[in-house]
Amino acid sequence: MSGVTELSPIADDVRLGDLGEHAILEHILRPRYGGVRGFGDDCAVLDAPEGLRGELVATTDSCPTPLVTILGETDPYHAGWLLATINLSDLAAAGATPLGLVVNYTLPKKTTAGEFRRLLDGVDDCTEVHGTKVVGGDLRDGPVRQLTATAIGRCVPGGRLGRAGAEAGDRLLLVGSPGYLWAYALLVEKQARLPESVVADIRERACRPMAQVAAGRALAAAGLARAAMDVSDGLFPTVRTLCGANGLGARITTDVQLADAPADVCKQSGRGRFALAQAWGDWTLVVAVRPQDVALAEKTLAGEGVAAQEIGTFLPREKGISLDDGEPWAGIAQERFSPSSWHGGELPKLITEVLGKRVS
Repeated sequence: MSGVTELSPIADDVRLGDLGEHAILEHILRPRYGGVRGFGDDCAVLDAPEGLRGELVATTDSCPTPLVTILGETDPYHAGWLLATINLSDLAAAGATPLGLVVNYTLPKKTTAGEFRRLLDGVDDCTEVHGTKVVGGDLRDGPVRQLTATAIGRCVPGGRLGRAGAEAGDRLLLVGSPGYLWAYALLVEKQARLPESVVADIRERACRPMAQVAAGRALAAAGLARAAMDVSDGLFPTVRTLCGANGLGARITTDVQLADAPADVCKQSGRGRFALAQAWGDWTLVVAVRPQDVALAEKTLAGEGVAAQEIGTFLPREKGISLDDGEPWAGIAQERFSPSSWHGGELPKLITEVLGKRVS
């Protein structure tokens, strides 16, 4: 059997914008490609050349207009850094070691050589931090800037992480330091004030988010992670996707800890810490860990200089996805092909859409 009509219950005249990314994945892509090894994970799985130990994985992603551009950071360097981060973060979720990045740049003809070099600087600096480099690519002209990359990595034998593998009772760990991107947005919008040195640190973290490559690799190598996914669209869609991949529900705590600086921004701006923690843009990971392995996983990550905290527990599916007050979690999702898909906009409106209104 072949053909989209036979593979999918979605009629041909239904618009993608009326479905949303999650429905597109489940009703159009999964019936067609669900049998492909690794389907639904952050990375595809490749057949490794004979003699190579481990599995090869690959991922490809485009870079949208960075939020920091709206915050006044117009240097193309930040878009280059984000392009690399987005793709390397998927490798982190697979527990993979990056082998290289292949890039595709579509740039308007009015782009200057200096602007192009700054874009390249951002990509090169980010890949160097993670121990890899650009190994190829393509360049063409077009009416608008479009940046895409493909990252290739290698997992240790039996160590590839995916979205499936969790069980009821497993704990969810949030790996990395959330809250910096939107803390910087609140500072730019003057909803909080901090010393210049602290603002500079928040700005740096917002402009140069770090993919958790070392963390994912360490957890995979130690056999401590049962499932993993990077937080690219927000904490809620990440947890929802992991629950769907494993046929589970989850209970999530709102008592999420932030570093002192973004926590101070929360307090001044009248927003709870969970509002910043569940937002997108900081490229953290959510990892499923056995209850008895939580302490060891946190110790392992501390050895890599990476913060981690337990944020919830996987439950049987019938329990649904809820917060610690028992109410269903109607979280925020930056889901593509939906009204919340990221396309920029005016900063005050964006802050309200992503973080909600002030609570005090």
